[in-house]
Amino acid sequence: MISYINILIFILGGTLVSLLSNKLLLRFSQSLGIRNKNDVTVRWSNQSKPSLGGIGLFLGFLFATFLYLILEPDINVFGNIEFIGLFFSASLAFSMGLADDAYDTKPLFKLFVQLSCGLFLVLSGTSIDLFHHVVLDSITTVVWVVILMNSLNMLDNMDGITATTVLFALLACLVSAMLVGDSNQLYWLYILVAVIGSVLGFLRYNINPAKMFMGDAGSQFIGLFVAFFTIKFLWNLGSITQSHSWISLILALTALTPAAADTLTVVINRLRSRKSPMLGGKDHTTHHLVYAGYKDRQVWIIFSFIGFVSFLLSVAIIYLVLISRLQEIMIFLLYFIAVFLILYRYTIKYKRST
Repeated sequence: MISYINILIFILGGTLVSLLSNKLLLRFSQSLGIRNKNDVTVRWSNQSKPSLGGIGLFLGFLFATFLYLILEPDINVFGNIEFIGLFFSASLAFSMGLADDAYDTKPLFKLFVQLSCGLFLVLSGTSIDLFHHVVLDSITTVVWVVILMNSLNMLDNMDGITATTVLFALLACLVSAMLVGDSNQLYWLYILVAVIGSVLGFLRYNINPAKMFMGDAGSQFIGLFVAFFTIKFLWNLGSITQSHSWISLILALTALTPAAADTLTVVINRLRSRKSPMLGGKDHTTHHLVYAGYKDRQVWIIFSFIGFVSFLLSVAIIYLVLISRLQEIMIFLLYFIAVFLILYRYTIKYKRST
């Protein structure tokens, strides 16, 4: 049975851990974690700021894990192979991102680690149930992990954008977990709310004007974390409720509309220009909104609105699934298409001034 007192403890604990760790990191890191400080081609902000926010996010995850072990000593989460897969993959993603923040690692090495994270999830029993075929579903899972880790990394180009997108996506996962989650595995719920709290704590320092950035340590960890929980509670909602698996694609796409629309736009435009989609640049939808005349904070408000609507529509899809009204769900594809076309139009109409 869900304990709402425990939920409150975990979300407040995660928030406090994030707030305190980020405050301490800001105080003691005048130069640590500042990457590409003179690279005006990659960086959007003209000011160099610590890219240490990911540490607070990961600490929130560790806090939730060990707090649960203390509160529920009879339940060993490390006896669950799925949790071991999440813990190991999340630690690997965080470590790789931290190394990239410090040493600027090679793209192929990052891709290898991302593929490994996806593979570890598959081997530990976390897999997208889309095609009902082990090999195809395993490949889809690994691809989803890699896409999401890179997508959130690419979206982390302006104050507050990625953290806000993640917040609403995880809230959608939380709603699904509370409605269809296994009552014998409540640690998923508590870990989820603790990291949501960590994201809220990070946003305190990341909303424009930001005092710190997430860094690759943050984007890689949170990308893996979001990938895991979207697989468990969004992608696999169809199999949990014995509904058609195609609803899973629509649900995941709706919940992550801001990231998906931005990534798709950047990939299309760079391929058209014969540039690599994997490199940094000032050609994201967020940047083009600024070129159109919006201020950085206004861009954050726009993406927050898109994220909030995405969350509400995701909840609506979950509700329709639970009452077995699946035909209406196809309409939700129009939302993603509309957001993508509107943002894509800005990248065509408004270019960077030279």
